[in-house]
Amino acid sequence: MFLDPPEKVSQTQITLDVREIEPLLQGPSMAIKPWPGATITLKDGRIMYIREAKLEEAPMMMDYMKKVMESDHDFYDIVGARVYSEILGWYRKRLKDPYTLVGLIDGQWAGFANGRLFNEDINISLHSMALIRGGRIGAIMYYTKAYYAFEILGNEEWWATYESYNGWHRWGLGMAQPSYPWPEYQHELGGAKVYYVTKKYWDSTVKNYVRQMVGSDLVFNVPPDIVKRNEIMRVPEEVLV
Repeated sequence: MFLDPPEKVSQTQITLDVREIEPLLQGPSMAIKPWPGATITLKDGRIMYIREAKLEEAPMMMDYMKKVMESDHDFYDIVGARVYSEILGWYRKRLKDPYTLVGLIDGQWAGFANGRLFNEDINISLHSMALIRGGRIGAIMYYTKAYYAFEILGNEEWWATYESYNGWHRWGLGMAQPSYPWPEYQHELGGAKVYYVTKKYWDSTVKNYVRQMVGSDLVFNVPPDIVKRNEIMRVPEEVLV
């Protein structure tokens, strides 16, 4: 848009350093407590280490999600596309206050969970995925980020929505999640209905429900050898969703 200035000016062109623009596009970040890292024992006895993803791991994670996009069952095509964009948004600093968690078994990427903070009270759940079959890894990753929201970040509400029937059945119906009136409230994943959990409901009911489904619990006293074994992440050779 161009308008003639209403006053004589000494400079008709102004050059901006992109470093001056970036703070406006990126926006200020909240002070988010980091995920401390934890282990959990799977049904078959294997130990999965859950840590924050490293920014330099984002390209390999996105390459894997490109393959997930090609899966045309159970809505994995749209999940893959959206997770790709979320990882890219985190990587390019175009996603507000994100967190990205990965579950690793001896360095192999086995689970994924991410979300972001809308504000100090509301935690927006984005996606949870199991990259290898068995072990209830998807449930573990969902439990992990809900635990992170309520127990570590001190959030008051957890907002979720569902793309697949399985996700809605396991979490929306299984956790008896109430929903806000639509369209007054819309989740950012396609403007879908917002299902939510409050801190009070988490403490009274949901935490125990998900813990029982997982069959084990998070252990935050992580041995140094497990941290070392999972320092370098490898993506699975096949897509097993």
